[in-house]
Amino acid sequence: MSRDKSSQLRASVAATAGDSVARKYGTVALVLQGGGALGAYQAGVYQALEEAALRPNWIAGISIGALNAAIIAGNPPEKRVEKLDEFWRSICQTPLPSLPFSPFDPANWPLPWQNGMSAMAAWRTLIEGQVGFFVPRLPPPFLQSHTSPATTSWYDTAPLRATLERLADFDRINDPREMRVSVGAVNVRTGNFAYFENTHGKLRPEHFMASGALPPGFPAVEIDGEFYWDGGMVSNTPLYKVLAERPCHDALVFQVDLWNAQGELPHDMSGVAERSKEIQYSSRTRLITEYMRMDQEQRRMLHDLMALVPPDLHDKPAYKRAEQRASGAVTNLIHLIYRDKPYEGHYKDYEFSAATMHEHWQSGVADMQNTLAHPHWLDIPDTEHPFVTHDAHRAGS
Repeated sequence: MSRDKSSQLRASVAATAGDSVARKYGTVALVLQGGGALGAYQAGVYQALEEAALRPNWIAGISIGALNAAIIAGNPPEKRVEKLDEFWRSICQTPLPSLPFSPFDPANWPLPWQNGMSAMAAWRTLIEGQVGFFVPRLPPPFLQSHTSPATTSWYDTAPLRATLERLADFDRINDPREMRVSVGAVNVRTGNFAYFENTHGKLRPEHFMASGALPPGFPAVEIDGEFYWDGGMVSNTPLYKVLAERPCHDALVFQVDLWNAQGELPHDMSGVAERSKEIQYSSRTRLITEYMRMDQEQRRMLHDLMALVPPDLHDKPAYKRAEQRASGAVTNLIHLIYRDKPYEGHYKDYEFSAATMHEHWQSGVADMQNTLAHPHWLDIPDTEHPFVTHDAHRAGS
């Protein structure tokens, strides 16, 4: 078979699988956790989803997950991977010239050199910023004579607005018929978590920037008179939002995490810094999943019990209350978690070198392809098990 015919066959099979999933599930959601430079992993996951013609109709993100969500929702399906690639290549540039070749190729250097080059790339990010993302604030906040919530930070994120406006069509983002979009942030004044959605109002670049405004590096972002910081300060995953507020129909949810709740006991201060970040930003995804599984099973049990109630009792207040609580819907949650590379340290979320970005991206592609190598995982759950989860790494272990 020729290469062209083989590609056409794979595309046809993928389209068929995508159509099948769309018919089975009323909601196909992509849930993206925050994690800075690790977010290239999510872009790779999306590439593999697109190659399999598995297209979400709801995307929810926090921090870097919100920025990836803006690029995905802000472009037509055939352009999304291309624009994600442009976004990540743009923000992984350094303002000052680098060597004409990349000395940091994780595949070709001994581990100590990899550690050193990765740390150097993170150090450059701290000193120089990243093109199209953020630049050091001048003068720095401790030298400013007049400060405000929008300028009290080490970096200025104004370049990010221009990048989002260049790579994402906000008219498309604000059309919920194309895709439902949800991004999370925290109100600086009240400390309350807030979600911004295209089903409840118009999303602008500042909504996505607010979701990723992690202090003290990035400034609070003003939205309608209130200032917001990174949603990861309260909850770094929008999983609960999707599971709790989706309509009462069957859902397939792809949860893409960048921080692993499980890890090694640290033996030095660098390990302590890394492990504390992992625990803080993993946001107890497993706990949320287990809680929602129990909730879903109870709703299903109530739904089944209500079917045994005689019709002449359906107008009773107790039945009406139960009707609001019951649900016959099922949930299929597919969980992917980024796995650390040996050369990475506690700075991995702000190590934006192009070589590392490429490694993250390819890890996402490989993990999603490995997941899709189990096609039965996409099957709709049965009524005996209305909430199921799948994890390629966990299954492999």
